[in-house]
Amino acid sequence: MFKDLWRQRTELVEQSLLEELRRTKSLDENLMRAMEYSLMAGGKRLRPILLMAAADSINGAGEKFITVADALEMIHTYSLIHDDLPAMDDDDYRRGKLTNHKVFGEAMAILAGDALLTLAFEVVLRQKDVPHEILLAVLKEISVAAGAAGMVGGQAIDLRSEGVQIDLSTLKIMHMGKTGALFKAAIRSGAILAGASTEKLNALTNYAENFGLAFQITDDILDVTGDEKILGKPTGSDAKNLKSTYVSLTSLDEAKNLAQAVVDEALNALENFGAEADFLRELVQYLVARQK
Repeated sequence: MFKDLWRQRTELVEQSLLEELRRTKSLDENLMRAMEYSLMAGGKRLRPILLMAAADSINGAGEKFITVADALEMIHTYSLIHDDLPAMDDDDYRRGKLTNHKVFGEAMAILAGDALLTLAFEVVLRQKDVPHEILLAVLKEISVAAGAAGMVGGQAIDLRSEGVQIDLSTLKIMHMGKTGALFKAAIRSGAILAGASTEKLNALTNYAENFGLAFQITDDILDVTGDEKILGKPTGSDAKNLKSTYVSLTSLDEAKNLAQAVVDEALNALENFGAEADFLRELVQYLVARQK
């Protein structure tokens, strides 16, 4: 059931993203092609799926909020386009395909990322049947998570940490921003949209923080142990760029143990939820066993 629901939701997100692109106007066709190239390149679609799953855990109406979920995927995609640029991680492949700047050039890739980021906030405002005050709360949640206090702030720490030994505390702060902030925004936004109580919102926030940490630790592990053909991108890039990771600062075995520990913390956060949160439980456990 877990994999079936994930597949169904992924297909729903793919269709909805394409529809949002089709109703978006642009002064330049090549810009739209560059945006679509990366946005429709596949992927796990974790952030929109997390938003819907969090809403499901509150009132079972996750798919109702697909529009806001789409916006999160647009922000995530913009961050990937920019991450892959020569000035950032300098990657040639993403999800088994040439990165955006390798196909459209650096300047157009930057613009495609910019356009997806700004489009995301327009798309949030396309969400129907949500009170204005709730939608504004979600907009704030997402904008803070995507900015200097979240994802971009984490990316800044990441850039200045290349070739520099940092401690585990700094590494955690970096990844809670760079990777974890959008996961947290997805889960909290889904809960807020679904009308979660303060108690349940706090529990889901706890889950989200541990989910993001588990995801990043596993990412660090896969950069060492993963299969490039399965991952769809080169492994060993962290070592090449002299980046501190959970593996380099501890060891491979310790990183695996830490990943399992934070998964257990995430599961504990859901102890007062029933079967409505089973997808969230199975998803975080899947993280530590994933191949890509």
